[in-house]
Amino acid sequence: MKPRRALSSLALHAVLAAGAAATLTPLLWMVSASFMSPGESNSFPPRLLPQVPTLQNYVDLFTRLDLARYFANSSIVAVSATLISLLVNSMAGYAFAKLRFAGRERVFQVLLAALIIPAQVGMLPLFLLLKALGLVNTMAGVVVPFMAGIFGIFMIRQYALSIPEDLLDAARVDGAGEYRIFWTIVLPVIRPILVTLAVFTFLSAWNDFMWPLIVLSDDAKYTLPVALASLSGEHVQDTGLMMAGSVLTVLPVVVLFIALQRAYIRGVMMGSVKG
Repeated sequence: MKPRRALSSLALHAVLAAGAAATLTPLLWMVSASFMSPGESNSFPPRLLPQVPTLQNYVDLFTRLDLARYFANSSIVAVSATLISLLVNSMAGYAFAKLRFAGRERVFQVLLAALIIPAQVGMLPLFLLLKALGLVNTMAGVVVPFMAGIFGIFMIRQYALSIPEDLLDAARVDGAGEYRIFWTIVLPVIRPILVTLAVFTFLSAWNDFMWPLIVLSDDAKYTLPVALASLSGEHVQDTGLMMAGSVLTVLPVVVLFIALQRAYIRGVMMGSVKG
């Protein structure tokens, strides 16, 4: 049995290694191509490493194409969306989990039913609403869809259900109001799922392409994905330049996920077990 088990383990690790290599190869070539001189990345067969590494592609992005502005726009949108989403979703999720009010379960069931509606269906009504509010072609208009999400409310609610009622009742007996209970007791307890939601929201806001493309018309307000798409149209033959832009787009989210992956996974696992 032991040789068979060792052989199965070896085969499994070989498959996982092959899958990891297939996943990482395009990303590694993207990084390598970003350091290639113009035309070198278009050679056939494609080069795996630059013959003479150069930073010119990155210099061109920040000097000739002003990518720093788009990077700042994406940072503003992603950070604002994450902070507002954490506040709104945590309060709503806690209310659905622990506060008693008329129609609580029915309202929550309606929210869950709305999960089956594709996000693209709601883009036109949302755009018309933002147009009536004067938020089209503004950063606030880009942030609005991330302010509160059904999935985020569901995640917080499922996790908050594990908070003991005795703990909350003891705080109420001591004279603590609902806001104080939320800020001093609930938030520290649900911190793991907040980290998970923060990573999820930041990645979604940073990588979102369709909504910023719809709501923004001023080039100076474009986010990185939209700016990169316009870059690929104008410099379709300059693969090294496009790869440099892709690296700058992917790098922040990769670093964020690696830094918070333990808390992210712990929050997902604990939420699934306690929910």
